[in-house]
Amino acid sequence: MNRFLCEGEVPKRRTRWAGRTYSRVVSGASGRVLVVDDSKVIRQLIRVNLELEGLEVVTAADGAECLDVVHQVRPDVVTLDVVMPRLDGLRTAALLRADPRTRSLPLAIVSACSRGEVESGLDVGVDAFLAKPFDPAELVRLVRELIGGQGLLGPGAAGDGAGRAGCAGSTDRAGDRAGRPGG
Repeated sequence: MNRFLCEGEVPKRRTRWAGRTYSRVVSGASGRVLVVDDSKVIRQLIRVNLELEGLEVVTAADGAECLDVVHQVRPDVVTLDVVMPRLDGLRTAALLRADPRTRSLPLAIVSACSRGEVESGLDVGVDAFLAKPFDPAELVRLVRELIGGQGLLGPGAAGDGAGRAGCAGSTDRAGDRAGRPGG
């Protein structure tokens, strides 16, 4: 079926990236983040906000894809949604913590998570939580702190009881909430 273009009309083009994982190299990037979320819109939202701050972003659509690419892209931080197909964020975090190559990789849950999911995240060694919907500035701050080695839930982090706050915001080393009210 031929379609003729009207004068001044530009043909629509679709760009496809090779493979399932997308990475945009940012010249002079100050860190690399692996963003794992089953929602394409959320992945793009997180990506744009982090790239605007000079970070390189690689994305994955679920935990299984994350595990496929994490050793190739070697991120400085991984953000994980909780509810995803194939492999959810909490099981992905547990597998990343069990692997000696990714055991100390900073992990942040970015999800509309429940209190139980926060507790489970602490048990598997998640370093920080950020509730959806989130403030983009809070996301950037959280990622920068994790890249800078300022784990937000305390040294050795997982399940030590430090920072057992709800998912309304992130928590810092002292366990103080940094989230917005009602977030």
